[in-house]
Amino acid sequence: MGWPGAARDHETFCISCHTVMPYVLARPTLRAVLAEQSPSDDERKILADVIKRVRLWNEVGPYYTDSGYGNGKPAESRGTESVLNALILAANDAQGGKLSEVTLAAFNNMWALQRTAGEAKGSWAWLQFGMEPWEAKDSQYYGAAIAAIAVGIAPENYRSRPEIQEKLGLLRDYLNRESQGQSTMNRVVLLWASTKLPGILDKEQRQSIVREIKDRQRSDGGWELSSDAWPGGWNLHSMVRRRLRADWTRQSTDSDGYATGFITFVLQEAGTTSQDPTVKGGLAWLERNQNAEDGSWPSSSLTLRRNPSSNVGHFMRDAATAYAVLALSSKGVAPAYNSSKEQPSQSAPTASAYPKIDFARRRN
Repeated sequence: MGWPGAARDHETFCISCHTVMPYVLARPTLRAVLAEQSPSDDERKILADVIKRVRLWNEVGPYYTDSGYGNGKPAESRGTESVLNALILAANDAQGGKLSEVTLAAFNNMWALQRTAGEAKGSWAWLQFGMEPWEAKDSQYYGAAIAAIAVGIAPENYRSRPEIQEKLGLLRDYLNRESQGQSTMNRVVLLWASTKLPGILDKEQRQSIVREIKDRQRSDGGWELSSDAWPGGWNLHSMVRRRLRADWTRQSTDSDGYATGFITFVLQEAGTTSQDPTVKGGLAWLERNQNAEDGSWPSSSLTLRRNPSSNVGHFMRDAATAYAVLALSSKGVAPAYNSSKEQPSQSAPTASAYPKIDFARRRN
């Protein structure tokens, strides 16, 4: 929140796939352990930022402009932000069981930007900086799956509203149509989406992804991110990048905290119990590999060799730590579509709680 590189207009900051989004999803699971009765100050400030940008959607600038980046960055920024805003607000509303007006506005912004023609019909323009796993050419698939999760976890049966059924149809078609050419990590997020929104995958398709995940688990119980983040087959670019970063430094071939935390979490979301050998191995790896000094889990950039003490050097570990928390807690992010009736939580914040919050920036 306090990093100058994340600062945007109207005293806001950008929401990132590597740090902010995973933090907001994972942080509520720690409340019981920490004996907290309400969200932390950092959670409130992040939510206030998202709410502010949704309410000022037609006034705030996009995360990135074409200046210095080439064509298309405003559209990519808007598409990416619209999905992340909807997910964060829907996850927050799910805690209280009530869909807020600002979350509806975020969904309206999101649907307005969905592509309705061409090969990518059903998806959203997504930020592309050549940075796997969240800002690369195949990341629009990740983004579409995240959009499906947002719809699926939104309370008050939002997914059944008549006015969004045509849009949902385009989204489901896109996720199915493009699923076979995706990396293992993209298929993992597809599996997660299928647990929240009906009609994305059938039973056989879900079992196929689970088998793929299990086949790629390493003997130490973890998963290697560098081999799972690119599509398989004989694609030369993918074959090179599985072993070399863009700066020609070698990829890590160790089991990775982000891959292991995220995969173990999603397997549990998909109904695999903690006694299953695959999940058991993943949990054991996470228990063994937390950094005792700072509490994080290890993960390194797939793009460049980063200074681990720099701000950007933390990004992969930020995501790894959030999903490790979710995997170890086994609490999940929100009820699946076929679970029992949602019970409102007295501690869940609402949109009205945020308008007067001080937007002074400080780091998480």
